[in-house]
Amino acid sequence: MKILVCISKTPDTTAKIAFTDNNTKFDTNGVQWIINPYDEWYALVRAIELKEADASNSIHLISVGGSDAEPILRKALALGGDEAIRVNIDIDDSYTIATQIAEVAKSGGYDLILTGKETIDHNGSTLGGMVAELLNLPYISLATKLDMNGSIAHVTREIDGGQELDEVATPVVISAQKGMAEARIPNMRGIMAARTKPLSVVEPVACDALTSTVSFEMPPAKAGVKLVDAENVAELVRLLKEEAKVV
Repeated sequence: MKILVCISKTPDTTAKIAFTDNNTKFDTNGVQWIINPYDEWYALVRAIELKEADASNSIHLISVGGSDAEPILRKALALGGDEAIRVNIDIDDSYTIATQIAEVAKSGGYDLILTGKETIDHNGSTLGGMVAELLNLPYISLATKLDMNGSIAHVTREIDGGQELDEVATPVVISAQKGMAEARIPNMRGIMAARTKPLSVVEPVACDALTSTVSFEMPPAKAGVKLVDAENVAELVRLLKEEAKVV
């Protein structure tokens, strides 16, 4: 089975967020980039587990971005990917990114395409569905468990108030979230091996972006905390009514 795992570059969760060019661009100065956690911890690690269960499985990685995405692809290779592909275009439009992934996937003969449920920077949760549509493949989102029985995928996904159990024949696109697998750390052997694993760069296909960024805006600063003496119930009630607007 050939598995394609979609890898996105995102800012570290501790990065200080700022914007430039009249709040139209994310300020990348001093930002440390990581693999999007949903892609790494759940999609990629589950793919690695499937390969560990069946050594005939192979894992290809794909990322759409500039050369600064290559270090995170090398980390993904160190974790257990076999080879990586970088599509040489730096863009945030989900449709364009999905188009580039689908174009590569068309000629790759992949049985299983895995992606995280969303990226932690844009939180769009649109990529998996777009890739599936462009490839005319079934799509299962928000998967918390994935098992394979030959060419049949058994998938557990979250729904409102419960879980849904699905069976689907490959090829299929699945987006993964918490519960799919447990995070791993690359070992020294994996890090050394990743240096020589194939990482190819392909040029993008023509595609018109469907979205563009108008502006970014920081959330309002949190108000200070007011402490009220435990004996002063009247003051607490007043603050709740007048300032917190609790009726």
